[in-house]
Amino acid sequence: MKKGLIALAVCVLSLSMLFLGGCGETQEDADQLEKVTVILDWTPNTNHTGVYVAQKMGYYKEEGLDVEITQPGEGGAAQLIAADQGDFGFSYQEEMTIARTKGLPVKAIAGVIQHNTSGFASPVEKGIKTPADFEGKSYGGWGSPAEEAMLKALMLQDGADFDKVEMINIGAADFFSCMKKDVDFSWIFWGWTGIESEIRGVPLNFIQLRDYHDALDFYSPVLIASDKTIEENPALVEKFMKATSRGYQYCINNPEKAGEILLESVPELNKDLVIKSQQYLAKEYQSDAKRWGEMSEERWEKYADWMYSQKLIEKPLDAKSAFTNDFLPEE
Repeated sequence: MKKGLIALAVCVLSLSMLFLGGCGETQEDADQLEKVTVILDWTPNTNHTGVYVAQKMGYYKEEGLDVEITQPGEGGAAQLIAADQGDFGFSYQEEMTIARTKGLPVKAIAGVIQHNTSGFASPVEKGIKTPADFEGKSYGGWGSPAEEAMLKALMLQDGADFDKVEMINIGAADFFSCMKKDVDFSWIFWGWTGIESEIRGVPLNFIQLRDYHDALDFYSPVLIASDKTIEENPALVEKFMKATSRGYQYCINNPEKAGEILLESVPELNKDLVIKSQQYLAKEYQSDAKRWGEMSEERWEKYADWMYSQKLIEKPLDAKSAFTNDFLPEE
């Protein structure tokens, strides 16, 4: 009896030591993870789901990374990444083109969504079906010079007069609330606001930018890193992109589950909107590209040339310096 109890005690002690040793190793492993910060370009939404999936599913940890996802403060993500305020960030081709031509040392490392899904939207009762219909209407925007240039270019193509558009800065105000007040149309991404219009039962007229000019099929959003990080720590970029690519591939293959993961991280989001948006973007993240994140020099050049023609940048862009596909995992 006593021998049995002694043997049991030894067994329990041994298991306890093994368990404690295992916990110690886990803590040690956690301490050894490389801390990485990702800066979003806006409040969390389905454009960002891939990084939340990679975080929740442990893809980053498998690469030895401890990733923190933060929302932007003052200034755009490109400026913050260039200033070493984060390791990776979400931006968009317009911001990156301006940044590169102004000498900011940042570079795009993946196109999050393969084609431009944005355009000018308005409730159908406003009767805005073409850019010519913008005349005599009010536009609600966020004060970017690109908005005015975009409106001018599209209206000029339709023989319309931009001076007959009333420009109203609505900032981050809700699209649907503004449409009930003093605004007739605005610039939206169909994958979020367009999907929300379907849920709300508010039919929209939608003028998709890429239908009017092939230069307007730009990458938005893109993932970015600083030249310094790329040059001095390419292994970090490679590990981050390997895990992030897995995250977006999960979104493509499992949109509903990916949406649930985003909702776990950001529970204040509307569940129906997130799930339906994920279902829409599952077909858009990679679209017709040979792999998720792939970008082309031709599309960077076309949009930069368009921006230069509209005087949005002071000098032409060296497109090759603005982006790289080198850190995307092979197919």
